Amino acid sequence: MSVRALLLTGGGVAAVLGSIAVAVTIGPADISTGDVWASVGSHLGLGESGLAPLRDGIVWDLRMPRALLAAVCGAGLALCGAVLQSLLRNPLADPFVLGVSSGASTGAVAVVVLGVGGGAVSLPAGAFLGALLSFALVLVLSHSLGGSMDRVVLCGVAAMQLFSALTSFTVLTSADAETTRGVLFWLLGSLTGAGWTQVLTCALALAAALLVCLAHARTLDAFAFGEEAAAGLGVRVARTRLVLLTTTALLTAALVSCTGAIGFVGLVLPHVTRRLTGPGHARLLPVTALAGAVFLVWVDTAARTVLDPQEVPVGVVTSLVGVPAFVAVLLRGRRTA
Repeated sequence: MSVRALLLTGGGVAAVLGSIAVAVTIGPADISTGDVWASVGSHLGLGESGLAPLRDGIVWDLRMPRALLAAVCGAGLALCGAVLQSLLRNPLADPFVLGVSSGASTGAVAVVVLGVGGGAVSLPAGAFLGALLSFALVLVLSHSLGGSMDRVVLCGVAAMQLFSALTSFTVLTSADAETTRGVLFWLLGSLTGAGWTQVLTCALALAAALLVCLAHARTLDAFAFGEEAAAGLGVRVARTRLVLLTTTALLTAALVSCTGAIGFVGLVLPHVTRRLTGPGHARLLPVTALAGAVFLVWVDTAARTVLDPQEVPVGVVTSLVGVPAFVAVLLRGRRTA
């Protein structure tokens, strides 16, 4: 790894840790960074925190899991976006291009509104199963149509529209006003109620996906020249495509099942970091993940504090920030083309 890549990665890790530490201090309760480190240290067995139980609970049980889940979710979505944009050779590809988000939304609505599972299936579990169903449908349809990447994208769009329609129909015909409000808030992306179980689940999914994607970094470099060129370089195109599509779909499903649909992270961040690292995926993927983590930590902090005590869905804020940023990236690319 080059010196520049080491500096970018090291700086990204420091920025993530610093962002989490500062974000935890922001909110109605007056918490200092010293309180944060003391609370974390005590729970890791490094001595007593000296904090009152209420302050310790605010740090450890409320704000820290939320900040960590935001970091993990942002890193995962950005990673998936970078992989899919290279794999599909489409700069507009994002983690939801395979219809995973829409399938997760349908699964969540089926559990909350229709009571599917009879109370034995939780909202995250229903969302995850819905996401897997949508992805399986995309794989079956695309395979029956030839399996090319263009067909995968088109089938993903079709699945997205199908499950979005099912979600809307279910909410309109079966949900009362209060349930509709709660479901809508989740569909727009929310980190409310984040807990250590969700953090651990998503972190393990992110770690596994990152290892798989880094192992295929050189293969993704070859895909930049097209599938035929990649095959000529010895890449097993069909197998690699299936592995990476499945990896990104499973990671997105895990994230969406815990947080709802948070858009624009996977679309914008890869374009920004690619300008810093260049096209090589061994450098691009970790830096993009770190940038996504920092971005979503601060977006979530703004979402829960700007209109306090009212909270804004995270997906709304990412769109408000992401659209201008994406337009700026496109305009800059046009000027330098």
